[in-house]
Amino acid sequence: MKQHSLKQPKQNMEVQLKSTIVFFLIISTTALLSSTTTGHPFPPPSDEPDYIRTSCSTTRYPETCFSTLSKYSGPVQHDPSRLAMAAIHVALTNATRMAFYVSKVSHHKDSDNTTESAAIHDCSSVFGDAVDEISKSHKEMKRLGWTGESVRFQLSNVQTWMSAALTNEDTCTDGFEDVADSSVKTKVLDRVVAVKEVTSNALALVNSYADTIPV
Repeated sequence: MKQHSLKQPKQNMEVQLKSTIVFFLIISTTALLSSTTTGHPFPPPSDEPDYIRTSCSTTRYPETCFSTLSKYSGPVQHDPSRLAMAAIHVALTNATRMAFYVSKVSHHKDSDNTTESAAIHDCSSVFGDAVDEISKSHKEMKRLGWTGESVRFQLSNVQTWMSAALTNEDTCTDGFEDVADSSVKTKVLDRVVAVKEVTSNALALVNSYADTIPV
């Protein structure tokens, strides 16, 4: 377990996370609903969720996938790129909230020099990384086809970043293996599991979209 994270000041991290959340909440919904990954307007809304359900059946957590993405059935229509974008949007929203939550818990644990405290501090650090990686994926999806690079190359970047984010989320969970059971541990891990599910689903839908792109 990384011990140096106990010595790192938390104030800057909290300020950064708060700024990230404010900025993200201002622009994310507008960006998702007003543009696609290819820069064209979304078609009129549709009440048909079958495409979402069918696509979610290929993910590891299909019920979570459908429940978090069904509200985007109108903007998504039957476009796998829009669905992947919506899934990354959901993952980024959840990971950002989790990063802020665990940062606050970590701040309150600063004077508690225990194994649990170390695990929480490390979790705060890796979730900051996860938010950064999912944010990069979100931005790259919005730029698909506009940079002069091949879409397959851009999607490979998205896949790499989403995989790294999922690994960081797993690292948070792994850090609690030797921590005694407590209410704090339970709350943190329950939240991490929820974020891991939407991140895993987003990666799966990006992979599905990438499979549709000709070599």
